[in-house]
Amino acid sequence: MKLYGIPNCGTVKKARTFLEAHGIAYDFHDFKKNGVTEAMLSNWLQQVGWQKLLKKTGPTWGQLPDAVKASIKDDASALALMLEKPNVIKRPVLEQNGKVLAAGFVEADYERLFK
Repeated sequence: MKLYGIPNCGTVKKARTFLEAHGIAYDFHDFKKNGVTEAMLSNWLQQVGWQKLLKKTGPTWGQLPDAVKASIKDDASALALMLEKPNVIKRPVLEQNGKVLAAGFVEADYERLFK
């Protein structure tokens, strides 16, 4: 199992705490240190779609020009933005064997996943 995100992100910290408290082993992939690839993002976009994977609540999204925000209309445009600015990827992404189990952290969803 792999958890993707940024270590200082509050939501990522909650997910890591949950996994550790429940004895669930995972590898952590830091977007800032290890980067993000087009293949990785394309795979996630095929599974969950750009609307679920794009984080529109953070400061990185908020600082984008309105024209850039308006231009994000499909997987291709979201992919280009996510490659340029990985902070707009919803975090964490929890993946197992190439399958996205969750994008973002909601404790109830993790509870269901790991019953």
